[in-house]
Amino acid sequence: MSDEIRNGDDEVLDDATTPEEEPRTDAGDEPVEEATGPAPAGGIGRRDVIKALATVPVFGALGYSALRRKGLAKDERERLLAELGIEDEGAAVFSELERRTHPDTIRIGIVGYGGEGSSLVRSLGFAHPDWIQARREAKLENPRDTWLDEWLDQENLNLELTAVCDVFDVRAEAAIAASTQPIRPGGDTRQLKPAKRYRHFEELCNAPDVDAVIIATPDHWHSRITVAAAQAGKHVYCEKCMTRTEEEVWPMADAVKSAGIVFQLGHQNRQMESHEKAREVIEKGILGPITLVETTTNRNDPWGAWVWDIHEDGNPRTIDWELFQEAAGNKVPFSLERFFRWRCWYDYGTGLAGDLLSHEYDAINQVLNLGIPHSATASGGIYFFKDGRDVPDVWQAVFEYPDRDMTLVYSSTLANGRDRGIVMMGHDASMEVGTRLKVTADGSSTRYKDMLEEGMVKRDRPMLTYQSGFKGVDAVTTPTQEYFASRGLLFTYRGGRRVSTYYLHLREWLNAIRYGGETSCNIDRGIEEAITCH
Repeated sequence: MSDEIRNGDDEVLDDATTPEEEPRTDAGDEPVEEATGPAPAGGIGRRDVIKALATVPVFGALGYSALRRKGLAKDERERLLAELGIEDEGAAVFSELERRTHPDTIRIGIVGYGGEGSSLVRSLGFAHPDWIQARREAKLENPRDTWLDEWLDQENLNLELTAVCDVFDVRAEAAIAASTQPIRPGGDTRQLKPAKRYRHFEELCNAPDVDAVIIATPDHWHSRITVAAAQAGKHVYCEKCMTRTEEEVWPMADAVKSAGIVFQLGHQNRQMESHEKAREVIEKGILGPITLVETTTNRNDPWGAWVWDIHEDGNPRTIDWELFQEAAGNKVPFSLERFFRWRCWYDYGTGLAGDLLSHEYDAINQVLNLGIPHSATASGGIYFFKDGRDVPDVWQAVFEYPDRDMTLVYSSTLANGRDRGIVMMGHDASMEVGTRLKVTADGSSTRYKDMLEEGMVKRDRPMLTYQSGFKGVDAVTTPTQEYFASRGLLFTYRGGRRVSTYYLHLREWLNAIRYGGETSCNIDRGIEEAITCH
């Protein structure tokens, strides 16, 4: 099983595993705002609707699902296809990735090399030798396991991993091994020097041979390290949640903006084809005025509840505990549980809000451009995992957007795996958003009244669907893994080819550093995410 899959963000300095044995664990441009206000008197004519729908590009099965019903007469099917102006097959949202030759080398420093940090570094082309071997063995056992092939097919990004900082000796040594591993994507055959280990992040940020810093630590370190990197003029890729507290948001944002560095927050779901398609649906007003959005997180295995493995070599001699908890909310005696399962405590993490709501909110913000809510209420408790944690395992929140005439509702449990996903509910239709989109007309819609009466559209079947080049979730077996894949946090498609969303999100950041332009999850989007989740 690929260790590309992991829970939330098993971010460094305290992930439950080393890169050698990573766990099988577990979501664009500025969004277009949804048109609001009452529907025109008398509704919109059928031809107006068809005209609007026909301008939404299609890929695979995008169009009225009724067109595929066996009971629909051929002549009626052909007439509807003609009126819609669409074909059964259409163009992909994104074309094949343009491969570039990058003449300048960017030197990378990584702070935190746990599960998430090793995934990020690997997505840049630096895989630990044990990962290469594990992927080869997985391919022999299951020919459909194509992760190694897809990784090797990535573009040569012309990078060097020059610096590593981690408080756990085992992880730091693993990162150094990955920095010189000779098998790399895109035919990169350079003989590279080993990365240098730094004990403290400030030393790494000030190193002359570091151009950009990846921060994949637990949440309580994000702000401090970002500020130090920005002040040193280093570009930053920071994992989510952007900060541990609301108070940390503004100094971090000010440092990034003052330094003028390129910043990317680690919401790789921004690279999803289906999210871009959802934005087009919203832009066309197909749902009508949206008043309610529901999103959820359900997971039902220990990994998904952050009960991660405790490494056999973890002890006070191999872990710099005092440095680890230097930025923590409270100081406590050495604890392997707190180090390896840090998301279970608010001293280091942000609970369900920062780990999982953050992905859901960012996906919705990408599609609807919501921004920061006017108000929020939340409740929850520790109802299943009675293991000493202080973060809830069941939690829900309600966010009000009165300026948009809309409410956002989030609910989550770590003790049930029912998949519920994101649903955007408009007066005329609802849209389910994931790796697949489904738009279903509302039975009381004024816009689709005629179509519903004629039977062209059914209230119990999607009238519009989009499947993002999906071929099934290969080698994804646990409930948490399936959740992670369904949220687009593993891969998406470009030109019909499956591509890692980690790689695409990092590549976007590197291209902005080299060639200018803005990242899709910049510091302003990060502010919105952090304030909403806190």
